[in-house]
Amino acid sequence: MSGIVLESTLSCPACGHTKTETMPTDACQWFYECEHCHVVFRPRPGDCCVFCSYGTVPCPPVQAHGKQCACWKE
Repeated sequence: MSGIVLESTLSCPACGHTKTETMPTDACQWFYECEHCHVVFRPRPGDCCVFCSYGTVPCPPVQAHGKQCACWKE
């Protein structure tokens, strides 16, 4: 996956806490627990993962294949 960025900084929609995480390269991440307030959040409607909704960089499948990544299911 040449040219794919593997780190994204997530911002918690509940408290605004940020943390840089390494994203999985072969799947989308549908849940994430904020280490500060412990809220578990999911992607916004139409997004495949939490990185696409709340991160500074979209997930590797979206970077490689566009908005309709292979793991995205409606």
